Amino acid sequence: MNKKNSKAVAVIVAHPDDETLWAGGTILSHPTWQWFIVCLCRGSDNDRAPKFLKTLQVLGSEGIMGDLDDGPEQKPLDENELEHVILQLLPSMHFDLIISHNPNGEYTRHIRHEETGKAVINLWRTGKISANELWTFAYEDGDKKYYPRPIETAPVCHKLTEQIWLKKYSIITEIYGFEKNSFEAETTPRAESFWQFTNSYDAQKWL
Repeated sequence: MNKKNSKAVAVIVAHPDDETLWAGGTILSHPTWQWFIVCLCRGSDNDRAPKFLKTLQVLGSEGIMGDLDDGPEQKPLDENELEHVILQLLPSMHFDLIISHNPNGEYTRHIRHEETGKAVINLWRTGKISANELWTFAYEDGDKKYYPRPIETAPVCHKLTEQIWLKKYSIITEIYGFEKNSFEAETTPRAESFWQFTNSYDAQKWL
Protein backbone atom coordinates (compact mmCIF):
# COMPACT_ATOMS: atom_id res chain seq x y z
CA MET A 1 0.00 0.00 0.00
CA ASN A 2 1.22 3.48 -0.88
CA LYS A 3 1.38 5.13 2.55
CA LYS A 4 1.62 8.60 1.00
CA ASN A 5 -1.86 8.21 -0.51
CA SER A 6 -3.35 6.38 2.46
CA LYS A 7 -5.52 7.58 5.31
CA ALA A 8 -6.90 5.75 8.32
CA VAL A 9 -10.64 6.40 8.21
CA ALA A 10 -13.45 5.22 10.49
CA VAL A 11 -17.08 5.30 9.38
CA ILE A 12 -19.55 5.08 12.27
CA VAL A 13 -23.17 4.39 11.30
CA ALA A 14 -26.38 3.24 12.92
CA HIS A 15 -27.51 0.57 10.44
CA PRO A 16 -26.22 -1.80 7.82
CA ASP A 17 -26.69 0.06 4.48
CA ASP A 18 -26.04 3.55 5.97
CA GLU A 19 -22.34 3.17 5.13
CA THR A 20 -23.25 2.53 1.48
CA LEU A 21 -26.10 5.01 1.04
CA TRP A 22 -24.34 8.03 2.48
CA ALA A 23 -20.62 7.31 1.94
CA GLY A 24 -20.29 4.23 -0.27
CA GLY A 25 -19.09 6.16 -3.28
CA THR A 26 -16.45 7.92 -1.22
CA ILE A 27 -15.23 4.59 0.15
CA LEU A 28 -15.12 3.00 -3.30
CA SER A 29 -13.33 6.06 -4.74
CA HIS A 30 -10.44 5.77 -2.26
CA PRO A 31 -9.23 2.15 -2.31
CA THR A 32 -5.82 3.07 -0.87
CA TRP A 33 -7.38 4.44 2.33
CA GLN A 34 -7.60 2.11 5.33
CA TRP A 35 -11.32 1.87 6.08
CA PHE A 36 -12.96 0.60 9.25
CA ILE A 37 -16.76 0.65 9.42
CA VAL A 38 -18.63 0.47 12.73
CA CYS A 39 -22.32 -0.43 12.49
CA LEU A 40 -24.11 0.01 15.82
CA CYS A 41 -27.32 -1.97 15.24
CA ARG A 42 -28.55 -5.29 13.84
CA GLY A 43 -25.58 -7.44 14.88
CA SER A 44 -27.92 -10.33 15.67
CA ASP A 45 -30.11 -9.81 12.60
CA ASN A 46 -29.81 -13.05 10.62
CA ASP A 47 -30.69 -11.23 7.41
CA ARG A 48 -28.91 -7.89 7.58
CA ALA A 49 -25.73 -8.89 9.44
CA PRO A 50 -24.40 -11.31 6.77
CA LYS A 51 -25.20 -8.72 4.10
CA PHE A 52 -23.19 -6.10 5.97
CA LEU A 53 -20.20 -8.44 6.19
CA LYS A 54 -20.42 -9.14 2.45
CA THR A 55 -20.62 -5.41 1.79
CA LEU A 56 -17.40 -4.88 3.73
CA GLN A 57 -15.64 -7.17 1.26
CA VAL A 58 -16.98 -5.23 -1.74
CA LEU A 59 -16.00 -1.92 -0.16
CA GLY A 60 -12.53 -3.21 0.72
CA SER A 61 -13.06 -2.35 4.36
CA GLU A 62 -12.70 -3.93 7.75
CA GLY A 63 -15.57 -3.53 10.17
CA ILE A 64 -17.65 -4.68 13.10
CA MET A 65 -21.28 -4.70 14.22
CA GLY A 66 -22.98 -3.88 17.50
CA ASP A 67 -26.47 -4.88 18.51
CA LEU A 68 -28.11 -1.80 20.02
CA ASP A 69 -31.90 -1.74 20.22
CA ASP A 70 -33.43 -0.90 16.85
CA GLY A 71 -37.04 -1.85 17.46
CA PRO A 72 -39.93 -0.13 15.69
CA GLU A 73 -40.69 2.05 18.73
CA GLN A 74 -37.28 3.75 18.35
CA LYS A 75 -37.09 4.58 22.03
CA PRO A 76 -34.19 6.95 22.76
CA LEU A 77 -31.01 5.20 23.78
CA ASP A 78 -29.11 6.06 26.93
CA GLU A 79 -26.35 8.47 25.85
CA ASN A 80 -23.71 6.88 28.06
CA GLU A 81 -24.55 3.40 26.81
CA LEU A 82 -24.37 4.52 23.19
CA GLU A 83 -20.99 6.18 23.67
CA HIS A 84 -19.70 3.13 25.55
CA VAL A 85 -20.69 0.83 22.70
CA ILE A 86 -18.97 3.04 20.13
CA LEU A 87 -15.77 2.98 22.17
CA GLN A 88 -16.01 -0.80 22.53
CA LEU A 89 -16.40 -1.36 18.80
CA LEU A 90 -14.02 1.27 17.47
CA PRO A 91 -10.32 0.35 17.41
CA SER A 92 -8.38 2.32 20.00
CA MET A 93 -6.24 4.33 17.61
CA HIS A 94 -5.85 7.72 16.00
CA PHE A 95 -7.73 8.27 12.74
CA ASP A 96 -6.97 10.78 10.05
CA LEU A 97 -10.70 11.09 9.48
CA ILE A 98 -13.94 9.94 11.09
CA ILE A 99 -17.21 9.99 9.10
CA SER A 100 -20.62 9.65 10.72
CA HIS A 101 -24.22 10.84 10.81
CA ASN A 102 -25.12 14.47 11.36
CA PRO A 103 -27.13 15.24 14.52
CA ASN A 104 -29.87 16.48 12.19
CA GLY A 105 -29.96 13.15 10.39
CA GLU A 106 -30.22 12.63 6.64
CA TYR A 107 -34.00 12.67 6.38
CA THR A 108 -37.09 13.41 8.49
CA ARG A 109 -36.46 11.67 10.77
CA HIS A 110 -34.56 8.74 12.20
CA ILE A 111 -33.64 8.99 15.86
CA ARG A 112 -30.83 6.41 15.66
CA HIS A 113 -29.04 8.46 13.02
CA GLU A 114 -29.37 11.62 15.09
CA GLU A 115 -28.24 9.92 18.30
CA THR A 116 -25.19 8.42 16.58
CA GLY A 117 -24.10 11.78 15.19
CA LYS A 118 -24.41 13.44 18.60
CA ALA A 119 -22.52 10.64 20.35
CA VAL A 120 -19.61 10.77 17.89
CA ILE A 121 -19.27 14.54 18.28
CA ASN A 122 -19.38 14.22 22.08
CA LEU A 123 -16.70 11.53 22.06
CA TRP A 124 -14.48 13.65 19.82
CA ARG A 125 -15.10 16.78 21.92
CA THR A 126 -14.12 15.00 25.13
CA GLY A 127 -11.01 13.42 23.58
CA LYS A 128 -12.27 9.85 23.93
CA ILE A 129 -11.81 9.28 20.20
CA SER A 130 -8.94 10.80 18.27
CA ALA A 131 -9.12 12.17 14.73
CA ASN A 132 -7.66 15.01 12.69
CA GLU A 133 -11.07 15.84 11.29
CA LEU A 134 -14.71 14.78 11.32
CA TRP A 135 -17.12 14.65 8.41
CA THR A 136 -20.85 14.29 9.00
CA PHE A 137 -23.29 13.32 6.26
CA ALA A 138 -24.92 16.35 4.59
CA TYR A 139 -28.32 15.41 3.15
CA GLU A 140 -31.88 16.72 3.46
CA ASP A 141 -35.36 15.73 2.31
CA GLY A 142 -37.25 19.01 2.43
CA ASP A 143 -39.20 17.81 5.47
CA LYS A 144 -40.28 14.62 3.67
CA LYS A 145 -41.12 16.39 0.40
CA TYR A 146 -38.63 14.29 -1.60
CA TYR A 147 -36.02 11.57 -1.24
CA PRO A 148 -32.85 12.65 0.61
CA ARG A 149 -30.61 14.83 -1.52
CA PRO A 150 -26.97 15.82 -1.03
CA ILE A 151 -26.54 19.40 0.17
CA GLU A 152 -24.46 20.86 -2.66
CA THR A 153 -23.27 23.82 -0.56
CA ALA A 154 -21.62 21.54 2.03
CA PRO A 155 -17.81 21.88 2.27
CA VAL A 156 -17.26 18.42 0.78
CA CYS A 157 -19.51 17.49 -2.13
CA HIS A 158 -18.55 15.31 -5.06
CA LYS A 159 -20.47 13.76 -7.90
CA LEU A 160 -19.85 10.05 -8.29
CA THR A 161 -18.72 8.57 -11.59
CA GLU A 162 -21.28 6.36 -13.28
CA GLN A 163 -19.10 3.31 -12.60
CA ILE A 164 -18.81 4.07 -8.88
CA TRP A 165 -22.53 4.86 -8.56
CA LEU A 166 -23.54 1.63 -10.30
CA LYS A 167 -21.33 -0.36 -7.92
CA LYS A 168 -22.87 1.45 -4.96
CA TYR A 169 -26.38 0.87 -6.34
CA SER A 170 -25.64 -2.83 -6.82
CA ILE A 171 -24.69 -3.14 -3.15
CA ILE A 172 -28.07 -1.67 -2.18
CA THR A 173 -30.14 -3.73 -4.61
CA GLU A 174 -28.16 -6.96 -4.99
CA ILE A 175 -26.34 -7.46 -1.69
CA TYR A 176 -28.80 -5.79 0.67
CA GLY A 177 -31.62 -6.90 -1.63
CA PHE A 178 -33.76 -3.76 -1.63
CA GLU A 179 -36.32 -3.62 -4.45
CA LYS A 180 -35.69 -1.03 -7.15
CA ASN A 181 -38.79 0.91 -6.10
CA SER A 182 -37.78 0.90 -2.41
CA PHE A 183 -36.86 4.00 -0.42
CA GLU A 184 -33.24 2.84 -0.26
CA ALA A 185 -32.86 2.19 -3.98
CA GLU A 186 -34.71 5.35 -4.99
CA THR A 187 -32.61 7.37 -2.54
CA THR A 188 -29.13 6.03 -3.45
CA PRO A 189 -27.39 9.38 -4.04
CA ARG A 190 -25.37 10.05 -7.19
CA ALA A 191 -23.39 12.65 -5.26
CA GLU A 192 -22.13 12.56 -1.68
CA SER A 193 -21.89 15.53 0.64
CA PHE A 194 -20.36 16.05 4.06
CA TRP A 195 -20.06 18.80 6.65
CA GLN A 196 -16.35 19.07 7.48
CA PHE A 197 -14.89 19.89 10.90
CA THR A 198 -11.24 20.23 11.84
CA ASN A 199 -11.92 21.00 15.49
CA SER A 200 -14.52 19.73 17.92
CA TYR A 201 -15.58 23.24 18.99
CA ASP A 202 -17.16 23.87 15.58
CA ALA A 203 -18.72 20.40 15.51
CA GLN A 204 -20.37 20.75 18.92
CA LYS A 205 -22.40 23.71 17.66
CA TRP A 206 -24.62 21.12 15.97
CA LEU A 207 -25.59 19.64 19.32
